[in-house]
Amino acid sequence: MQGGTVAVIGGSIAGCAMASAAVRAGADEVVVLERTRGRLADRGLGLCVHDDRAAELAAAGALPSGIPAHRLERRRWVVREPGAEGGRLIWEQPFPFHSYHWGLLWRGLRAATPDGVRYRQGVTVAGVAADAGGAAEVRTADGSVERYDLAVGADGYRSVVREAVCPDSRPHYAGYVCWRGNLDAARLTELDGGTDPHPEAVTTVCFAGGSCVIYRIPGPDGPRVNWVLYAPPPRDGALRYDDPTSFPPGALTPELRGHLRALLEREFPPYWGRALALTDPADTFVQPIYDLETERTTAGRLLLAGDAATVVRPHNTSGAAKALQDATAFAAAWRRADSWEKLLGTYQAARGPAGRELVALARRLGRAQVERTPPWARMSGDEVAAWWRTQLAGAPGIGGQALAP
Repeated sequence: MQGGTVAVIGGSIAGCAMASAAVRAGADEVVVLERTRGRLADRGLGLCVHDDRAAELAAAGALPSGIPAHRLERRRWVVREPGAEGGRLIWEQPFPFHSYHWGLLWRGLRAATPDGVRYRQGVTVAGVAADAGGAAEVRTADGSVERYDLAVGADGYRSVVREAVCPDSRPHYAGYVCWRGNLDAARLTELDGGTDPHPEAVTTVCFAGGSCVIYRIPGPDGPRVNWVLYAPPPRDGALRYDDPTSFPPGALTPELRGHLRALLEREFPPYWGRALALTDPADTFVQPIYDLETERTTAGRLLLAGDAATVVRPHNTSGAAKALQDATAFAAAWRRADSWEKLLGTYQAARGPAGRELVALARRLGRAQVERTPPWARMSGDEVAAWWRTQLAGAPGIGGQALAP
């Protein structure tokens, strides 16, 4: 199928990937509508992509070459133990991933967006609907209405496109929170020992009622240490539960900073507790963890991608890969279709079940690593390996599934 006009609502990772896919597949006109006016590239979060997923996506043209990445090889699971500064190793597993800086990944995807894409910032979409002729009607906050052959919702957690496709789908609070931060890796020289002893590894600190993953990422000004800490919420009512980022970077209250400091001192091996405490307040935030699955990813001339389609708890390490896979499946469905209806049906068949499987796996991981943690310190390596296989429940691993042929 050739031709047609496409509006992509949202211009971050999923939005850039979907816009590029539409152009590669043969759209006449592609417009990205992004509400943010500033530089999305300033977001400093870390993320990982499995090496196999990266190879598939690069071969499909969805993951451009040259984007800075840090190679990871193994995952170390450690517990706090007296006399062990870095903790006691209870298990080690292969971890064939590369880590990325969110902003640098977005910058690479944005630079690779074809010149024909119109990327309009500062445009807030208030709603979408099908018009009388069956095409997509996009209504912006200033009251104007634009019409396209297809509207793609790549507008994340609070998707207005999802409201039209699946109005009954709502995010579900998982019952715990995620603290995030990153720091200049050079600051590790301030610690005893002077450096991260395992720069090629993900270190997972395990404790009763939570866990934390720590790993290197590239940064705009050099390597950084990224960390993601899952734990029960503070009990003093300091958090709101109506937004995925209750306290964005730099907005933590003194009470929340004190809660985090106490958690690091109480539960972490001394080295890792001191390392994370070096994170600047401007690079630290906390968010409640949610997940969401949708019954369908398409309706009429509307289509969902990335977090607009499914919100997956971060334990699965699949968010960026899933968004890029959505774009790859979208382009493949377009090339095989002879109508919009066939395109949307093929995409739904490919990506609907994939998203629901990711949500289910991440829920199992969250229960095992936060909600119902095992007696880590009393477990042997073989016992931890068996516990891990139980979480996977037959899935080949984390990081997302292989793309369907």
